[in-house]
This record gives sequence, C-alpha cells and structure tokens, in this order.
Amino acid sequence: MVQYNRHIDFTDLKAGLSAGKAGPHASGAEVQDFPPEKPVSPGPENQKNKVRFKELIDGTFLVRENMIRQLPYLLFLTFLGVIYIANRFHAEHMVRQINDLKIEVGNLRAEQITITSELMNISRPSEVSALVESKGLGLKESMEPPKKLKK
Repeated sequence: MVQYNRHIDFTDLKAGLSAGKAGPHASGAEVQDFPPEKPVSPGPENQKNKVRFKELIDGTFLVRENMIRQLPYLLFLTFLGVIYIANRFHAEHMVRQINDLKIEVGNLRAEQITITSELMNISRPSEVSALVESKGLGLKESMEPPKKLKK
C-alpha cells in the first residue's frame, strides 16, 4: 500500500489566520509533499505470519488466528483423507475376496468334472448289471430288443 506523508503545521496556519492573512501559503506555512517511503523491512508485524521451527515442534502455531480461520478447510481435507484411506482399504478387501472366489470357482469346477466322469462311468450298462448282481436284487438283463408300439 502506498502512503504519502503530508505535513501541515497547523500552529503556523492558526497564527496566520488570526493575523488576517489568507490561506496557508500566505502565512508562511507550506504544505510539504514527501515522496513515497521505501518498503518497510520485515518487522514484528510481518514476522508474525511466519512459522518458526520451535513453534512447529511445540504446536503453538496452531493457535494463531490465521490457523484458526483455516480450521474448516483443514477439517475438510482431513475428512477427504479419511474417505480416501477407507476407499483404499475397501478396494483391497474386494480384490482379496475376488481372488478367493476365483480359487473357489476353480475348485468347484474341478469337483464338477470329477463327479460327472464318475456318473458317466457308473451309468454304463455293464457297470449297472455288475452293481445289480452284487446287491443281489434278482434282476436280469432282457435278451429281447424293445418293441415299438404303433397306433
């Protein structure tokens, strides 16, 4: 911010007006315009925004006014971080579960193929007749071929 310093000596102005002279220039009091001042070196006012290492270690920078104003934003960022971490854990859990289910499907498919082949083996006519004889059911295989019924 640029600030111009203007110096007016009101005591001379008052004396000049009471003597009957008109205006500040007539009284001898002049308005002096000074050029803009050079930027001020960082003083305690500008250094209060800087965070020092000691303040970072002991946490006193958190109670500053500018940090308190940023608190809603920091809480929002913390909330987003928690959601991000939870999403990551959920995704990893789902990947593990998918891998377990793939292994289970592979095992079930192998079991299905094994049971199907055993059923095919047991249902052959020679196996059925051997099974019936071993159980002693008294059934015999028919020697005559089946007949078709006509209308």
